[in-house]
Amino acid sequence: MHIQESGPGLLKPSQTLSLTCTVSGGSITTRDYIWMWARQPQGKGLEWIASISYSGDTFYSPSLKSRTSLSRDTANNQFTLQLKSVRPEDTAVYYCASGTVWGEGTLVTVSS
Repeated sequence: MHIQESGPGLLKPSQTLSLTCTVSGGSITTRDYIWMWARQPQGKGLEWIASISYSGDTFYSPSLKSRTSLSRDTANNQFTLQLKSVRPEDTAVYYCASGTVWGEGTLVTVSS
């Protein structure tokens, strides 16, 4: 199975970040699979953002819940993270993953 993140690399403060995770070699609706987004700012630890289950149930980090939403496109085997009102502190490498399978990550920079 292969996971690939895609999205804009640079945003201005207050914009909405939209990142898509495309899964190949597996289905996002396979029973018992959970798909997640996490991020890692430079020099800091990994932070879980949100998860979506094989059945579409969503789970959010309390610290980001007010700005975050997850959706999925089962026809294209993708799930998408939206983070509203981005701030410079949202600058990080963003990863999608399921279990031990991780994407390579995509750098998102928030700067005016």
